[in-house]
Amino acid sequence: MKTFKFIFPVLFVILLISCNKKESIIITISGEIPASTIGKTLHHEHLLVDFIGADSTGYHRWNKNEVVEKVLPYLLEIKKLGYKTLVECTPAYLGRDPELLKILVEKSGIQIITNTGYYSAVGAKFIPKHGFAETAEQLAKHWIAEAKNGIEGTRVFPGFIKIAVESKPLEKINRKVVEAACITHKETGLVIMSHTGLAVPAYQQLEILKEYGIHPSAFIWTHAHNEKDFNKHIEAAKMGTWIAFDNFNPKRLERYVEFALLMKKEGLLNKVLFSHDAGWYKPGEPNGGTFRGFTEIDELLIPALLKNGLSQPDINQLFVQNPSEAFKVKIRLNKI
Repeated sequence: MKTFKFIFPVLFVILLISCNKKESIIITISGEIPASTIGKTLHHEHLLVDFIGADSTGYHRWNKNEVVEKVLPYLLEIKKLGYKTLVECTPAYLGRDPELLKILVEKSGIQIITNTGYYSAVGAKFIPKHGFAETAEQLAKHWIAEAKNGIEGTRVFPGFIKIAVESKPLEKINRKVVEAACITHKETGLVIMSHTGLAVPAYQQLEILKEYGIHPSAFIWTHAHNEKDFNKHIEAAKMGTWIAFDNFNPKRLERYVEFALLMKKEGLLNKVLFSHDAGWYKPGEPNGGTFRGFTEIDELLIPALLKNGLSQPDINQLFVQNPSEAFKVKIRLNKI
């Protein structure tokens, strides 16, 4: 009887703590969702991209109804394949349109995640004028405001920070954008997805994160497939970095399989992200140009991974668990 009296209060406390523990969230176009409900996810795709430049782009450049008519069938297509979430990686001044994304969510039933941040690659063509004059702290204020108040009065909130640097040593504008992303992360807990490519700028960015006291798990090394040295991927993944091979096409099948098998062997499959970097309705081109769908991973990559030794739980790790962990809102600091 004495044992029972001792155990009951302990169990009650454990139950109380469990009930009060709030599950991590992910921020989608429609609002917050529990991270565990992200489902099968494509972590890097584009529905519309406008390459005209920051000084000329704007919502006047496309007709939302025409874009929906072109894009919606591709979302319905991946819904049939079991996908629940698509991460839309087009940043501001390059075609980000939260109202358009809201319509596509409503019509498709696919969860979409959008972003805040600026794209400083391609000679900073997509950086607005104030981006050159302002400091990293001032840039971060714009992004933090979107995270706290929504994007342009739409009540749509960003679910990650999207930036871009050149595939070479960082230039001044690149470094400023990375620093702004660090400041924003520490205020919002949004993960930093950086269009990067090669190891040199990737490791330079990780050094900047370190300067700000931020853990590498707050950083997605985007287009890491462009780096040929797998040892660089392994080293970064062991730090905690997300390694994103996110421009899958049939020509890259063998390399993606080789990479996945190596990362599993190294015990690092939990740091890998795969996607197509596809889509791309292009304003200014007839009917939005050629739109590439989002099915080749299911048609080619997943069967090849299973054939070469990955298990179904491994596939779940890559397309459900990893995106869930990467995009959950969490301030990730280095332990002192």
